Amino acid sequence: MGWEERRGRLYYYRSVREGKRVRKEYVGGEALGQLVAQIDELERLQRKEEEVFCKEERERLQRSAAFLQELEEAAEVLTRAYLLASGCHQYKSQWRKQRGA
Repeated sequence: MGWEERRGRLYYYRSVREGKRVRKEYVGGEALGQLVAQIDELERLQRKEEEVFCKEERERLQRSAAFLQELEEAAEVLTRAYLLASGCHQYKSQWRKQRGA
């Protein structure tokens, strides 16, 4: 994207992707070109801010998921300890009360 000088005048062109090809699209010169260039810059900045926000959000969710995983493991250890202390045993993935206990 950018300005090109042709015959002593500035013209604003925008790059457009069509499949695998990239082609230039004429937008305008002088005032119209400046206006569209500013709009394009604002859109670029907005996309960059969205990328940063998404990255931060993804990292925050990954930290939360890691914390929940640790919490789940701790709860499983505590449950297992409680069941063993209360006289239960595990048989075929099921907890059962021991006979004669």
